[in-house]
Amino acid sequence: MRPAPAEAAARQPLIDALKVGAAQLIVLHHLAFYGPMSEHAAVLAPALLAWLGDPARQAVQVFLVVGGALAARGLAPGGRLAAGGPSLPRRLLLRYLRLGWPLAVTLMLALVCAALARRLADLDHVPDAAELGEILVHLLLLQDLLGVEALSAGVWYVAIDVQLYALLLAALGLGAKLDAAWAARAPAAAWRPATAPLLMAAGTLASLLVFNRDSDWDVAAPYFLGAYGLGVLAAWWGPGLRGSWRRQLGLGLLAGGVALALWLDFRSRLALAAAVALLLVLAPVLRLGLDRGRQRAGAGLAECGRLGARLRRWLAAQSGASYALFLVHYPVLMLVGAAFARWVPAQSAGLHALGLLAAWGLSLALAPRFHRQVEQPGLRWIGRHLAATRAA
Repeated sequence: MRPAPAEAAARQPLIDALKVGAAQLIVLHHLAFYGPMSEHAAVLAPALLAWLGDPARQAVQVFLVVGGALAARGLAPGGRLAAGGPSLPRRLLLRYLRLGWPLAVTLMLALVCAALARRLADLDHVPDAAELGEILVHLLLLQDLLGVEALSAGVWYVAIDVQLYALLLAALGLGAKLDAAWAARAPAAAWRPATAPLLMAAGTLASLLVFNRDSDWDVAAPYFLGAYGLGVLAAWWGPGLRGSWRRQLGLGLLAGGVALALWLDFRSRLALAAAVALLLVLAPVLRLGLDRGRQRAGAGLAECGRLGARLRRWLAAQSGASYALFLVHYPVLMLVGAAFARWVPAQSAGLHALGLLAAWGLSLALAPRFHRQVEQPGLRWIGRHLAATRAA
């Protein structure tokens, strides 16, 4: 069952806002974590840079939850894979190409920027010259599984995203087979729950209670499935929650599992992921309350409505370019950081703070252009090519 249009509309601005905010925090985290500019500027705002250097990285949990919700809504609204469409392996290939094409371009950009940065300064966060095998391993998204040093920050997340998507597809494929077997045996009028959500719930709880508590698993999808699965289940069980006791029961049991996981081993990252998933579930109710408030206020809020529409358009544009920002900011950071290390004295804290702002601003300026001129044209070409191959 597809979410009602009102529910979908209620969720999208929230998802855009979450993606935009999380993307900015990840960029700022990397600016603060990778020196030398942040090290020299720390005397100006030590608490802020310390927070950006460590706790702010938990913003990745927002991407995991939102990514799970978007994947679930796109692949199988209601928890059942829609009939027709590409095969599951083809869907996985499309996901890999969608993420891998812009990643490949930015890896080449990172290699060039790293080479220039090495000529300017000797910095710990600038990778050494890469061999062909290392580049191929990155393009196949196997660098962490094989213990290869990353050529750019954030590549690990792209690999994890593809792995999580593969697990979701596996749950949907197995769920479809089990649903068909159950339908063949059960009476026509019998209640038949979708099996894929139950499989995802089991995997999510296994991650929260076992895999996410063991850092040895942090190079593979099971470690991150807890947050991703919360997003998936929020998308499947959240719509129509007030009218379905079964969905209420499912989310209630899931909430109990989250509480148990936090009681056994409190993790702030898990608490954040659970809060984001809860926000997605409650979004339609919150939106309904806002709509009623605007109706009671009358026409006096017309101007606020226009401002809100402009804000939603801006959020949608920034959200669309969030992956581009995630990719391009590290090459910019390497180059700007090396230039400041070469030509700006270490004691000039103010200038290094300006360098951080410059790297941030350049990344923000480059991301939309990369999205429009590199990412989108490449994806359109891939889509046409795969469609032609399928037709043949």
